[in-house]
This record gives sequence, structure tokens and C-alpha cells, in this order.
Amino acid sequence: MRFQTPLVPARLIRRYKRFLADIQLDDGTEVTAHCANPGSMMGLAEPGTRIWVEPNDDPKKKLKYGWRLVDHENGHFTSVDTSLANRALKEAFTAGEIADFADYPTILPEQKYAEKSRIDFLFRAPDRPDFYVEVKSVTLMRQPGLAEFPDSVTARGARHMADLAQMVQAGHRAMILYLVQRTDADRVGAAGDIDPTYARAVTDALTAGVEARAIAAHITPEGIEIAGPLPFDRPKV
Repeated sequence: MRFQTPLVPARLIRRYKRFLADIQLDDGTEVTAHCANPGSMMGLAEPGTRIWVEPNDDPKKKLKYGWRLVDHENGHFTSVDTSLANRALKEAFTAGEIADFADYPTILPEQKYAEKSRIDFLFRAPDRPDFYVEVKSVTLMRQPGLAEFPDSVTARGARHMADLAQMVQAGHRAMILYLVQRTDADRVGAAGDIDPTYARAVTDALTAGVEARAIAAHITPEGIEIAGPLPFDRPKV
């Protein structure tokens, strides 16, 4: 997945109200950018952080820049736009690049299911159970190499795990898919100290037969591509 418009570098001044960030472009201009991330962005929103933003000339948008990447200035990047996870995965799914999903010819994004949820992707194939896949964008890292989810309490995330378990009980296949949107991770785990309820919900879902996968991403200011699998550490609760 390539960015629609070439990204430009900037420095973060501050992130506030979750979806807003004041930034300074390299020419010294200070502007406000949209931050498409509802989480805490722990460790990624320190003032002075080197970032990459995407300009736009859409007259319908009030903000002319969108914050896309954190540049760790050591060769590694983190994608902070949570919507990019599904975009990158959809391209990979459509191209048959991920083995778990290559045999499903029908891919339906954002389908209603359970009582009040939407599944990120519903896969269908003749003579196979429906396959429900919930995607989580992972950006938190507190220990070198260990990417964790979530970075803040997520009642919605815990509900999704219960919904996936219901799909398995109904005879379908279900998976929680963690896309690690940072390039310096070598494994993935649940941040049980941040949200113990979510960690327990993951454990309960896995016990019920929900599958778990973690996938790395190759990230540059040019775009995001799906890379190989990463080991997932089952929560210890």
C-alpha cells in the first residue's frame, strides 16, 4: 500500500484531544494535523518527535495534513494511523499474499455480526465455514522487541473477543489478527497490566477456539507492506 500523496517530514509540537496534533514542518511553518489514532499512543507522542505527515488539497477537509508515521531516527518507523492497517491488509488479502487467507475467494470488509459489532473482514469460500477476522493495529513497545496491545483500556476490544468466541461456537472460524505497525518488533503480546480485562478476554477466546496471528509490516515514508509472521505470546492470566 503506497501513500496516496508523498509524505513530508515534520516535528511534533503536541498531540491533544486525541485526534489533533500541532506540528512544525521543515520550513518552520506550524500547522495542525489530523491524528487518526484513538489510543494513548504511549511512547509515540513526545514533543520534538520526528514524524511524517501526508498533505492533502481536499476542500472538504478542514485539516490539510494527516499524521502517518513516527520516525525513530534509527532506521525504524511506526505507523500511527490505525486505518492504514486494514488498507494494507486488504491489498495483501486480495493479492493472496497471506497463506491463511489465500483459499477464500470472497472478502467482505466491515460486516455486521454478533449483537452490535462489525467484523473487519469476513472471508467466504464454497464448502468452508465462514471466517471472521478482527484486526488490531499494534504500536506500543515498552520492552525492546516486544510489541503490545492495547496501549489503553479497551472495553470494545474485550467485547470483540467475546463476539469472535460466539462465532466459533456457532460453527464458524474466527481469528484475532494483530498487525504490528512498527518495524522494530520481533514478538507480540497482550498488555495485561494496562487492561487485565482485555487480556482475560483474549485467553477465554483462545480457549474457545479463536485463532490468533501476529504479522509484521514493512514501513517507509513511501508506503506500508505486509511482511512475515511474528510469534504471539498468549496472555498469562
